[in-house]
Parts: sequence; structure tokens; C-alpha cells
Amino acid sequence: MRLALGALALVLASPATAQLGKVTQSDPPAGVAEGQGSANPKGHYADLDKLPDWGGIWFAQFRPGDAGNGLPKLKGEYKARYEAWVAEVKANDGVVKQTRSNCSPPGMPVIMQTFQYPFEFIFAPGRVTINQEAWMQTRTIWTDGRSHQDDPDPTYMGDSIGHWEGDTLVAETIAINDALDLQRGMPHSASLKITERIHLDPSDPNVLLDEMVLDDPEALEEPFHVTVRYGRDRYGQLLEFQCSQNDRNEVDENGDTKPF
Repeated sequence: MRLALGALALVLASPATAQLGKVTQSDPPAGVAEGQGSANPKGHYADLDKLPDWGGIWFAQFRPGDAGNGLPKLKGEYKARYEAWVAEVKANDGVVKQTRSNCSPPGMPVIMQTFQYPFEFIFAPGRVTINQEAWMQTRTIWTDGRSHQDDPDPTYMGDSIGHWEGDTLVAETIAINDALDLQRGMPHSASLKITERIHLDPSDPNVLLDEMVLDDPEALEEPFHVTVRYGRDRYGQLLEFQCSQNDRNEVDENGDTKPF
């Protein structure tokens, strides 16, 4: 019966409706030749054995000395906005006004510094996929030789292009939504660029290091360096994180999210 109804729907569909399932045909990204890159993985899986062992799941851990220079040094309007935010938090006994849903993920770079929820790194020809338990987010770092998009839309994860230098994954991320934070309450501009060097700790193969440099000439006095350390659970699994089932925050008359 289901097949019969589906066939009837196709017969009765208007020409415009019939196009709803049309498959797009995209050109290869800049820097990738036709038939090459991550879209054509066959024949390249053996190359993955040359990459380091990042199997299992990884929990971010804080260790004194890993935090680099303390806090980013903001300047100009960005410093003023942060100071106003701090003053408001103090005046309201730590209650923070939000302009986004409580279930809205933090995006880059904060998502890579989430200490409660683990990460999973999956290698495939031409890409590294990072699955994050928090908000069930997926981040892709392209390693197939493509360049950044000419005019990428700002997103939570940004546009990440990477390459391998030995056992170190070097990734550059741009086009990060400037409504997100550098750190809690700290704004940044649309010019933010994040460079990461991700590799195993030479002294402990069960520790992964993400050496991050945040560069924003509009918002920062100088590039900010921070190292995030992750510990491995070899046989752990990511759990389902479905925040939308508990997204009970209210919205005030100005459209701002109320604290909960």
C-alpha cells in the first residue's frame, strides 16, 4: 500500500514538486582535480595506515601550564564589550543574559575546549572528521589539498583546511560566526583565524595535544596561544546528546534568552 501511494504521489506531482528531490552536481573544490580528493576515496585507504593512532575517544583535561598566556588580550570595542559583560554578570550575581538558545552549541574555538564531553577523531581519505558528544556536533578538517572557499558563510565550526606534517595535523580555520565567543563572554570579529597543531604527546601516547593560535587583528592586541590536552579512553563510546528535548529557556520581550 505504501508503494502504491508513493507511485500515485509521483504521478500527481506538479513539475515544480517533482524537482524537490533533484540531486545537485557540484564542481570540485578549488585546488582539487576532477576525480581526486575526499569525494573519490577508493584506492587511498591504505594511506591511512601511515597516520598516527588516534583511536578511541578523548576527554579534554586541564593541567596547570597548558593554558598559555592566561586570557586573550582584547582591544578597542571588543575589550569594552567584554568589560561591560563582566560588569553585568557581577551586578546580577553571576546570572548571564543570553541572546541564543541554551541548546545552541558554542562553536569554534570553545567547542574544542569542552571539558565534560569527549571527542572522536575519524580518518578518511582527504579529511579528518571530529565527532563531538556535546551537542552531537561534527567538524570536518579537509586534507585533500583544497583551499579555503572564496567567500564562505560564517558558521559555528568555520571553514577548516588542514594537512599532515609527519604525525601532526595542522589545521587553519576561518569564517567563524562572530556572534560566538573566544572564551566565555569574549567577542571576536569576522577576521578570526585559528591555527591548530594536533599531535600525540611525545611522552605519553594516550595524550593528545591541540596547540591553538587565535589570531584576530581587529579584536586582539596579539595572537593568543592555548594548548588543550586530551586523555584517551580506548574503548569508550560517544553517548547521544539531545539537548532539544530539554531546551526550556524562555525568551523575554526583547527576544533575549532568559537564564534558567
